[in-house]
Amino acid sequence: MAEPGQGPIVAELGRPETPAETAARKAKNSREYRERKTVSNLVYALVACVAVVVVIVLAVPRSDEPMHPDVDVATIAEQAQAVSGEPLAVPVLPEGWSANAAELRRQSDGITAWYTGYLTPSGEFIGLYQGLDANATWSADLLARTLATGTVQVDGADWTIYDNRDSSDDVGNARYGLTTEAGSTVFVLAGTATDAEFATLAAAIADTVTAQQ
Repeated sequence: MAEPGQGPIVAELGRPETPAETAARKAKNSREYRERKTVSNLVYALVACVAVVVVIVLAVPRSDEPMHPDVDVATIAEQAQAVSGEPLAVPVLPEGWSANAAELRRQSDGITAWYTGYLTPSGEFIGLYQGLDANATWSADLLARTLATGTVQVDGADWTIYDNRDSSDDVGNARYGLTTEAGSTVFVLAGTATDAEFATLAAAIADTVTAQQ
């Protein structure tokens, strides 16, 4: 039994707590309580964040169609032509084609090039490059310095073929390419599309190619 004036006997100690022990015990209990509250608050916050994400995902409308930017090539070309002073290729393509890039590039080698990127009906890609006052080195770089494999005529223009589809080399997007020269302008088509899609794009810029000759 505790003596008069002393606190209750603590079983673990077999005697009453000293004031220092009482203060230490209360401090420990307070610390453990705060730690439990912190963990609980973190759990609640995580649950709330997950709930918000779920609501956003459910609220945003989705489509089964792939989302690609449809760039207005004609408008950008009109602005770029004011700078370049040269007719720029703006192909009119059948349904199923879409443009995802269009820009006038001033490159480190001093060559100005008009570039447009197209997504094809088969889900592949073709980049159209029109180099103004370009040279053979410029076009070779675009085609990963691969070798020509043939020629083809499309709407009166003779194109050189670069077919790298069976190559094990890293040729980037130049799995297949076509090039033609018209005056001081070099046209390069490079990408992953089918032969027929390359022919479609080449035919669509035939007027621009002819105008440069």
